[in-house]
Amino acid sequence: MGKTLYLDCTNGISGDMTVAALLDLGANEARLRDALASLPVSGYEVRISRVKKAGIDCCDFDVVLDAAHENHDHDMAYLHGESGEHHHSRDHVCCHEHTHNHVHSHELGKDYDHHCDHEHDHGHSHGNHGHEHAHHHHHEHRGPADIDAIIDAGQLAPRARDLAHRMVDVIAHAEAKAHAVPLSEVHFHEVGAIDSIVDIVSVAVLLDDLDIDRVIVPRLVDGHGTIRCQHGVIPVPVPATLNIVEAHGLPLSVSDVEGELVTPTGAAIVAATRAEHVLPEPFRVVKTGLGAGKRTYECPSILRAMLIEELPGEGDPAPATSASFTGNPLAAPTIGADAPTQVVRLECDIDDATGEELAYAAERIREAGAREVHWAPIFTKKERPAWQLQVVAAAGDVAAVEHVIFAETTTIGVRRWVCERTVLAREELTVETPWGEVRAKRATLPNGSARVKPEYADCARIARAEGVPLRAVIDAATRA
Repeated sequence: MGKTLYLDCTNGISGDMTVAALLDLGANEARLRDALASLPVSGYEVRISRVKKAGIDCCDFDVVLDAAHENHDHDMAYLHGESGEHHHSRDHVCCHEHTHNHVHSHELGKDYDHHCDHEHDHGHSHGNHGHEHAHHHHHEHRGPADIDAIIDAGQLAPRARDLAHRMVDVIAHAEAKAHAVPLSEVHFHEVGAIDSIVDIVSVAVLLDDLDIDRVIVPRLVDGHGTIRCQHGVIPVPVPATLNIVEAHGLPLSVSDVEGELVTPTGAAIVAATRAEHVLPEPFRVVKTGLGAGKRTYECPSILRAMLIEELPGEGDPAPATSASFTGNPLAAPTIGADAPTQVVRLECDIDDATGEELAYAAERIREAGAREVHWAPIFTKKERPAWQLQVVAAAGDVAAVEHVIFAETTTIGVRRWVCERTVLAREELTVETPWGEVRAKRATLPNGSARVKPEYADCARIARAEGVPLRAVIDAATRA
């Protein structure tokens, strides 16, 4: 049985903070380094250390770029445009902090071609004064498809790979909307891409290593004010973060802290893991991990990650687990045999959309957390052919799903009702076939017998690679 992770984002969340917090929880550092080493990406070093924030001991995760990549052009381009010149100012919190060891932990600058969420440690400090540097370096760019190819080339567990892809997709859509460009035109600068890939893959690998099957984030807490970046002075929350919050229905609060606390990568982690937003009452804290941020604000830049166990309330039965962190990336509930659970069914009728629009809407609805999405052919009044959208979602995902339905379809109303369902007890396992390992689910029937269902994606991959019929792989996995 997997574990429940509670992320306390009271003081914000970013990619490097999340990696550090998961490592502090006990995730396997060696496994992380092996996974990163398998990626076709070079030019960086990962440093993991202990630091103090407001006197509190925390884990710190840094991506240190080598001499070939370490320069100011990328960073200053985000902050001040492509001219290669920059002027330091204290008018806006966040733009960049200097301390110089060439430790770049780009946290807004590391997400696609967007807002300045990175800091520099430069070995010398700058007060309230201006200076200029001219840098002229050429940088390649990587788009979402390039990043996905890099992730696919790495030796990652299937569910870690799936979650990494989902985070890339969440950020890409947010950036595309922020800049009003197609997904194909969203891109990383070369240096920012390294940081982003490392953070995204690291979070996915560590969640898998810790066997997290349920993530709870009651709310995101961001700062306020403005920051200066490549595109000028922009408000906090920055557009990409706000787009993620809007698209995925994430609860958001704005604090009195001046500056950016929630980065697009941080918001994407919450969205991609399909985090729930209500803590169980009561619960037990099994272990706590603290991840350090790089900036200094009025509040300590710390992300708290807690492994928790739900406890039965007075008179309540022992709770069932909620969601399985599998596949793409959180799957259906795993509960006891014949135990009832509730889901919400949503329906609406569409008679004025193209097939392409319907397919895209279904994709976005799934991304918002829907467990099932179907289109059924129907006839409306005057015998007009149309489609009925049928969606099944957990209660906590209904708001986000409805938001996408209204945004991506032409409907003006959604019908919904609560359904009781019964789900067999099941477990995930890996079975051996003559051609390699296949993931499978084994369900236990009420009479005690078992039924095994191999994962189609694994079977299809093996069938293609080995040149054998798909049915042969499925049969072998079922018999294993």
